[in-house]
Amino acid sequence: MRAIGNIILSTGKSDEVAILIDGVAVPVRVRRSARARTYKLSLDAARGELRLSLPARASLKRALGWAQGHEGWVRAQMAARPAMATLRDGAVFPLEGRDVRICWTPGASRTIRLEGERLLLGGAEESVGARVLRWLKGRAKAVLESETRELAAQHGLAVASVGVGDPRSRWGSCASNGTIRYSWRLILCPPEVRQATVAHELAHLIHMDHSPAFHAAHARLLGRDPRPARAWLRAHGAALHRFVG
Repeated sequence: MRAIGNIILSTGKSDEVAILIDGVAVPVRVRRSARARTYKLSLDAARGELRLSLPARASLKRALGWAQGHEGWVRAQMAARPAMATLRDGAVFPLEGRDVRICWTPGASRTIRLEGERLLLGGAEESVGARVLRWLKGRAKAVLESETRELAAQHGLAVASVGVGDPRSRWGSCASNGTIRYSWRLILCPPEVRQATVAHELAHLIHMDHSPAFHAAHARLLGRDPRPARAWLRAHGAALHRFVG
């Protein structure tokens, strides 16, 4: 790495760069796009990483200088991001829209059980976070696959496969071959928000765009106006990325 003023450049890959905010190096993930006409800066709150989009042939040094000029905005965004929350004994997290507390008991079964508003488990205390995270991903996969296939069958749509991951910039994706993937964090949302996302991805099997026809299909599949669900995700979605195992 080498520094030029407040800009830190990698001696390797061009996207391994950072800018200094109050003396702290903040990673910047650079994304070049042939469609981009201007610079665009955003913050991945969960990773504490800036994203800088720029035209394909733009100067990286000049773009980073522009980003450094937005130091005040970056500082404010980083100060406002929610604190990370580890899934450990005593932690409270949202599950399908309601608060659930992790309750670890020495000597109890390792098997995770949901009883009311408590998630009960035993086993090694140091592995609680990783096991709860696996449990949440498994529950998300099962629920999302069931809801996706059920709604698809109701409307005569063919789904090839359903999977979950942990993308940072989207809640779901749908390929033209019928492969659908979701963020596992949708299991943290209220059911109506999750279901609206399922309908959104299935609507892409009808229209692979975001045209008026797509939005009409989305509302038709969901059976109600999806805008409240989108508003919920805009308001609360970023905070769901703070939960880690």
